[in-house]
Amino acid sequence: MSMLVIQLPARPRGGSPAQEAAIAYSHVLSADGLAAGTQGRASAAQLPRADTVVAVLPATEIAWHRVDLPRAPAGRLRAALAGLLEERLLDEDDSVHLAVAPQARAGQPTWVAALSKPWLATHLAALEQAGVAVERVVPAQAPGAAEAPHGHFFAVPRQGAEHDADPHEPWLALADGQGVTTLSLDGALARRLLGAWKEQPVQWTAEPAVAAAAERWLGTPVQVRGEADALLAAARSDWNLRQFDLGARNRGLRTLRSLGKRLMSPAWRPVRWGLAALLLLQVAGLNLWAWQQQRAISQRELAMNEMLRASHPQVRAVLDAPAQMQRETELLRAAAGRAGDTDLEPLLMLAAQAWPADQAPVQSLRYEPGKLTLVAPGLNAQQIEQFRSRAGAAGLALDSSEGRLTLSRAAAPRPAPTTAKGA
Repeated sequence: MSMLVIQLPARPRGGSPAQEAAIAYSHVLSADGLAAGTQGRASAAQLPRADTVVAVLPATEIAWHRVDLPRAPAGRLRAALAGLLEERLLDEDDSVHLAVAPQARAGQPTWVAALSKPWLATHLAALEQAGVAVERVVPAQAPGAAEAPHGHFFAVPRQGAEHDADPHEPWLALADGQGVTTLSLDGALARRLLGAWKEQPVQWTAEPAVAAAAERWLGTPVQVRGEADALLAAARSDWNLRQFDLGARNRGLRTLRSLGKRLMSPAWRPVRWGLAALLLLQVAGLNLWAWQQQRAISQRELAMNEMLRASHPQVRAVLDAPAQMQRETELLRAAAGRAGDTDLEPLLMLAAQAWPADQAPVQSLRYEPGKLTLVAPGLNAQQIEQFRSRAGAAGLALDSSEGRLTLSRAAAPRPAPTTAKGA
């Protein structure tokens, strides 16, 4: 999964947010987030596209504070942090953006990053307007008590020295369990702290532009780390400064998009092949099952057709074997002089058995094939329900309307499918 890491430039002294949004961004494009690929500088609209975009903040733009994380709901955590850090913040609360360390727990000490909200919001808006969706914002260096101290020398443009032979001055950002100390090597404070830093097992790195100056100031060799390697190292951090009101919008959609990108990455290729093979097996299994069911239905239809031809050889064309079998059987029964279940005699016998004993005989009756209509206007609702109950016990269905009672043979219920119960 490709990753684009963008270096946000430090705020120029006296510069405006509109001027900052028009600058060129240093960036590195990596195919896997580990090895550096192409790198360069480009405006927001000309940045290359990647699956994941990470922005790196300069160490000079972040102030670090160690506090106990307040026990507050997520919607009120930002206000609780602002109240806790009110005396430490130099700017107004509305212009300060706060971010909590990853995996922070309420009531326990944690690190809180404080930085300029308008400055960060301007860069994020400029990038998103150019179609570059920044998913994470990470610090160039973050404090960590478990890791060894790391001191990194980087170049900061000198004010008003654009035409000098050396337009950059060396700065140092040292991250340890006490926070991140950022200061210029030209000041006296850095010289006073140098002795204490030399007594610690600090990992010293430097950008190529200030490596020589760093070695002279430190008095020992340093590891040269290019801008691309430094950006990728920062992007591998667990931090994400996009929190609270600067959090990434459409989080659910971004999460689905991130999962889709991860699924399409080379590392997930075996999973994709496995899912495709499983889907093919499911489709093949369903087709085989449907073919077996169709074959069983065809065999049953063939058996019914053979039974019809064997029982009634006079039938030449078989169109609907069950209906034709019933019709031919009824013709044979009628030819033999036997009464069927829906003939007049069986219906009269069943109606006589169900007729209320205290009710007078019917005024008239009418028979249609399968139906017997009785005219009895003297029956009340209770007597009709009693007659319906008795007729239903005899296997008849009753339909009453305006003194007319119509009896017909009730349809036999279909047997429920039987299922074998496991032990």
